[in-house]
Amino acid sequence: MQIRRARKEDLPAVADLIVRTKRLNNEFDPLFAVVADAKTRAEKYIGSTIGVPDKLLLVAAEGSKIVGVLRAEMRERLFYEPHHEGFITDFYVLPEYRRKALGNEVLQQASAELRKMGAEIIVADVPSRNEIANNFYSKRGFRALTSSFGKSP
Repeated sequence: MQIRRARKEDLPAVADLIVRTKRLNNEFDPLFAVVADAKTRAEKYIGSTIGVPDKLLLVAAEGSKIVGVLRAEMRERLFYEPHHEGFITDFYVLPEYRRKALGNEVLQQASAELRKMGAEIIVADVPSRNEIANNFYSKRGFRALTSSFGKSP
């Protein structure tokens, strides 16, 4: 298994995984309904990340097959210390590759890369009802920092 920065040719497979993570969020909460053109949006979103200095896009690849993805970006915490935040926006590993330490390896490599980019704190954004993500991060020492509240009008 290889964990590396994503390349342009990875874009279709990475976009598929991003859509899968969004669909998983919807399974936990109907307020995360996935739009019909999610794949097109994911390709544009990922395409605007590859090669950008303050953004990180890692893939886990088994041969030519992309089996996991982590996207993060650097953010400034204007009013708080630590000031520089590595913000994980998307993280997905195919179900058949879970519980084999791959997610932990991807997270460790991402954390190291984000520290090199100046991160003083690593934050992950996940829907509050996504029990898989919440358990994953909690077991690795992350804790809730903020809460978002929403309802349908």
